[in-house]
Amino acid sequence: MSNAYIPIVGMIILSALFIVVSVALSLNVGPKRYNRAKYDKYECGIQPTPQPVGGGRFPVKYYITAMLFIVFDIEIVFLIPWAVSFNKLGAFALVEMVLFVATVFVAYVYVLKRGGLDWD
Repeated sequence: MSNAYIPIVGMIILSALFIVVSVALSLNVGPKRYNRAKYDKYECGIQPTPQPVGGGRFPVKYYITAMLFIVFDIEIVFLIPWAVSFNKLGAFALVEMVLFVATVFVAYVYVLKRGGLDWD
């Protein structure tokens, strides 16, 4: 029984060894040209501006949009297996999925009414 795990342990050891050797080689062989521009922040070619101590505040719309993406991702995770086995599930599963999609649609309408999708 324990012989079945030997290839898996071997692959883990081999991958760990590859990681260690790669990092060691990049540190020892790679070019070392330290200058101010290399350690400076890069913001798409624009000179970096000083940030407040707390890092600045983001508008709440960013978080609402992110949560909306998460809600729709979770919806897709549930819809794909349901769609694959739709013929086998029957009417009960159809009603359950309609209720699930309606619940997600309520969240979408809430975000839409709150102005979460209106960008200035």
